Amino acid sequence: MCRQAFLAGIVVDQSEGEATTAACTAVLTPPLSLEGGLAAELRPANLVQRVLSLFRNVSPGSDLSHFQLPATFNLPKSQLQMYGEGVYCAGEDYLGRCAQGKDSLDRLTAVVAWSISTTRPPIFGFAPYNPVLGETHHVSKGSLNVLLEQVSHRPPVSALHATDDGGNIELVWCQSPVPKFHGASIEATVRGKRQVRLPKHNETYEVDCPNLLIRLLPSPSVEWSGDVRVVCGDSGLEAELRFCRSRSFLGFGGDGRCVKGRVLRSASQETVYEIDGHWDRTVSLKDVSTGEVSVLYDAERAIGNLSTPVVRDQQGLSPSESVVVWGEVSDALLKKDWERARQAKRRVEDTARKLEKERNERGEVWMPKHFSLSQNKDGDWECWPLESSVPPAPITADS
Repeated sequence: MCRQAFLAGIVVDQSEGEATTAACTAVLTPPLSLEGGLAAELRPANLVQRVLSLFRNVSPGSDLSHFQLPATFNLPKSQLQMYGEGVYCAGEDYLGRCAQGKDSLDRLTAVVAWSISTTRPPIFGFAPYNPVLGETHHVSKGSLNVLLEQVSHRPPVSALHATDDGGNIELVWCQSPVPKFHGASIEATVRGKRQVRLPKHNETYEVDCPNLLIRLLPSPSVEWSGDVRVVCGDSGLEAELRFCRSRSFLGFGGDGRCVKGRVLRSASQETVYEIDGHWDRTVSLKDVSTGEVSVLYDAERAIGNLSTPVVRDQQGLSPSESVVVWGEVSDALLKKDWERARQAKRRVEDTARKLEKERNERGEVWMPKHFSLSQNKDGDWECWPLESSVPPAPITADS
């Protein structure tokens, strides 16, 4: 079986370990954060009208998983990078706290706080590139090493594995976004498992992801919505969160960044803490037995003014690395060279289609390099890392 990586029109046979040509320049861009970054740069005129024009011929209920956006509507980064940035781009180390709690209740609330920290401010009218099959993204932050791979293209499935050098934390994710057009809105549901493992405490937490809701009418907006559960079967504790909009008048106004919920004991359904706040400001934790209120999450400390990762080892970059695969497209977008961006994006996508056609003609089955992949009886995808730990990466984020 062949394992092929992809690089802007270049084929690499990973089973032989030899590239047919040298890698192009890697392009890294600022992560989504509360202030500045990409959001400050992407404000074109007539954006709402341009977005609405994209969906004139799309029927309500349509699956948009493979909807081809013009390059001018793309963020200069891949969806694989977006998933990774939710883990390695953070100010306050909420992930590290998960393994430091004095008891299972402390650790569960820490996992809840960390899960909120992965929620980043989306930008209306822009979407990341759809990752190509075999695309990877490998970044380190301090002792945490993060590796992602696009393990399926139809349907799109992304896998993530992260470990720290001390053996305190392990993340294993398998995610498949399902965006659907509903006429006046688009909603992207993320299916799959996100696990946070704390090996030294023998605890595994399963964490859901909120949906991304893009409202086109009556008032254009983009927000996170829906219910999220954080469950630890080992301790018998769980949390229920709801990402929602505050009450508005006739569908106008209201705050779309509210978070409400509770921490409870699974067996008895007894509420231990109440959760309330805004994911882009602060979220509080109220002890129902004492009435004491504390800050569970502070967005400014977690995702305010985040730094752009940097390449520390150019030679160590894989040809399948996201920032290399899409490097020319991102460079053109940043320079507002729309025609070059369009052509570069077409080359990436055309080559991916060509490789798929050649594999089909030879009767070959593509296999992920870093993960195994299967579907369960409910039709959900499941991924397992092939290695027990993730090595240090050639790209680093500030710690």
